[in-house]
Amino acid sequence: MTRTLAPAPRTAPAPRAGRLRRALRAVAVVSCLPYLGLKAAWIAGSHVGIPDGSSLLDHRASMVVANSLGVVLDSFVIVLALLLTRPWGRRVPAWLLVVPMWVATGLLAPVMTGYPLQLMVRAFGGSVNHSGSKGAPFLDEWVFGVVYTGFILQGLALGALFALYARDRWGHTWRGPVRELPRPPADAAGRILAVAAAVVALFPLALHLLWACGAATGLNSARIADRTSDFYVLEATDVLFLAAAVLGALALAFRRGGGLPVKLPLALAWVGSGAVTCWGGWLALASLAGVDDITRRPTPVMNLTYAVQMTSGILVCAVGVRFLVGRAERRTAS
Repeated sequence: MTRTLAPAPRTAPAPRAGRLRRALRAVAVVSCLPYLGLKAAWIAGSHVGIPDGSSLLDHRASMVVANSLGVVLDSFVIVLALLLTRPWGRRVPAWLLVVPMWVATGLLAPVMTGYPLQLMVRAFGGSVNHSGSKGAPFLDEWVFGVVYTGFILQGLALGALFALYARDRWGHTWRGPVRELPRPPADAAGRILAVAAAVVALFPLALHLLWACGAATGLNSARIADRTSDFYVLEATDVLFLAAAVLGALALAFRRGGGLPVKLPLALAWVGSGAVTCWGGWLALASLAGVDDITRRPTPVMNLTYAVQMTSGILVCAVGVRFLVGRAERRTAS
């Protein structure tokens, strides 16, 4: 991928574009500070935002490890914001930028979608439960507002910066409508990957849809008891991201979409595959941690759902990579 996605000819950005990128970079960096500050305080032993009796206080070592991982991940947002706006960022190999951006997209997009929807549903009478395993509140309510608002600002700023960067460097790979794409008869591998992704996605798609509609199939007893409007919103967004990933992959592999711009199915595949892969991986990783309360341990069905949706997301990602590399190679050959 590094060899094929060659940078476009360099052009100096207009002054207004330069000011816009600097402003977006500042928003991305500043919006990381509340989250990083809270995590650093918790690592140091502070209980700010953590009520007495919270299950977070039960395992000091696990809390330090989890918060340290959160600090590392959110610090990458600052690194990416600098990379996307500094001259040296144009010389970075493609994979070294694209992979972290894909992960960041996958982790932030569900928060950017789910949290506002949760607030909207709550405004119309929806329920919320932020209690831990002992019935005490998991975190003070204000923590969720501060952290998730920061995540949304990070996602908006970083997404806009990446869109500007990618347009300048690789914009030629997604120009034009879908119907004008060449139909390479030999690209059977891309179509096989897209079909495999769609077939594999059926299992997690069905489970998330059942859970969003109120079914308890495969859930542990604690999750069943804790279901609120927040739970149903998140399950519904999982369905949307899985569907977006599969539709984007099929459109790219089979050249379906008519007059739609190529960047639309590409964006669906990018965001959808990142969301289902990264959150599936995050939940699968969390399931490996020891849980004292057996009723809160993920069931085999839950673990299988996370693993299968990760597999589907990786297959969709492979379709997108094949598409972009193929477009870049044809441009180079021409």
